[in-house]
Amino acid sequence: MSNQIASLQEALLKRARWRWWEFVLWAVAFVLPFVTPSHALMINEIAIVALFAMSLDLILGYTGIVSLGHAAFFGFGAYAAALFAKLVHPDPTLGLLVAIALSGGLGAIASVTIFRGTDLTRLMVTLGTALLLLELANKMSWLTGGADGLQGVIMGPVLGMFDFDLYGRTAAWYSLSVLLVLFLIMRRIAHSPFGATLMAIRDNRLRSMAIGVPVVGRIFAIYTVAAAIAGAAGALLAQTTGFASLDVLAFDRSADVMLMLVIGGVGWLYGGVAGAIVFKVLQDWLSTVTPQYWMFWIGLLLVLLVLVGRERLLRPWKWFGIGAAPKKAKVGA
Repeated sequence: MSNQIASLQEALLKRARWRWWEFVLWAVAFVLPFVTPSHALMINEIAIVALFAMSLDLILGYTGIVSLGHAAFFGFGAYAAALFAKLVHPDPTLGLLVAIALSGGLGAIASVTIFRGTDLTRLMVTLGTALLLLELANKMSWLTGGADGLQGVIMGPVLGMFDFDLYGRTAAWYSLSVLLVLFLIMRRIAHSPFGATLMAIRDNRLRSMAIGVPVVGRIFAIYTVAAAIAGAAGALLAQTTGFASLDVLAFDRSADVMLMLVIGGVGWLYGGVAGAIVFKVLQDWLSTVTPQYWMFWIGLLLVLLVLVGRERLLRPWKWFGIGAAPKKAKVGA
C-alpha cells in the first residue's frame, strides 16, 4: 500500500513539473503587448477568454460536469466589478477580489443544483441559472442599466501606478498577470491529490463513492472555485473595457467558451489557452474577410475536429499511416 501511495505521489510530481516550452509561452505572452502594441487589445481579450475557458475546464474536463450556463458567473463577476468601481471604489485590484468572492459565493449556492441528475438535467439547470440572471439584470435597469448597459464606469490605475491607456497595453499586462496567477492556482489543484479525486469522480462517480471519496464535497469545492475564476474573467472584461452589458450573461458566452474547449481539448489547462487563441484569431480574421459568414467557417472547423480528430488535423501525415508505430511480431513467427 505504501509503495502504491509513493508511486502515485511520484506520478503527480512528474506531471506538475514545468516544461521548457511553458516558460517560453508565458514569456512571449508578456512581451507581445510591448512588441505589437496595435494588437494589445486582442491580447487582452484572448487572456480574458482563456481564463474563462480554463475555469470551465475545471468542472468539465477534470470533474465531468457539463454546463451550458457558465456565463452566469462570468457576467455576475463583470457586473460586480463594474458596480463596485462605480459606486464604491475605482481600484481595479480591490474590485477584482470583490468580484471573485461574490462569484464564488454564487457558485457555492448554484452547486446545490448539480449534485443529482444526469448530464442532460445539469445542462438545463445550469442554462436556467444563466437565463435567470440575464432576466434579473434586464429587469433591474435602475442598477445594471438594463439593455443600455452599465455606463460611466471609470477605473483607477492598477496598483495605484499604472493607468489604463488607449492602446490597451496596461489592460493586456493586467489581464495576463491575473491569468498567470490564477493559472498557477488551477495547475496546483489539477496536479494535487484533490485533482486526482476529481478525475476519479469524472471517470466513475459510484466507484469513487465506494472507495471513500467525498463526492458531494469535492463537487461543491471545485464548482465554487470554477465560478470564482469565471467571475474574475468577467471582472477583467468589465474593468478593461469600462462597460458591462447584458451580453456578458448571454447564452453566446457559454456556447463560445464550450467551442474553445472543443477546439483546444478538455482535461488539460492549456486546452483553454489554445482554444481561446484559435477561436479569437479566427473570429477576428474571418469577420474581416467574410463578415456575414464567419460562423460558417468556424462551424466547418468544428465538424472537421469531430469527424477527423484533433490529432490527425494537426498531423495530416498520420492519415496515411506515416510515422505510425510498427506492429509487434507475433510470438513464434
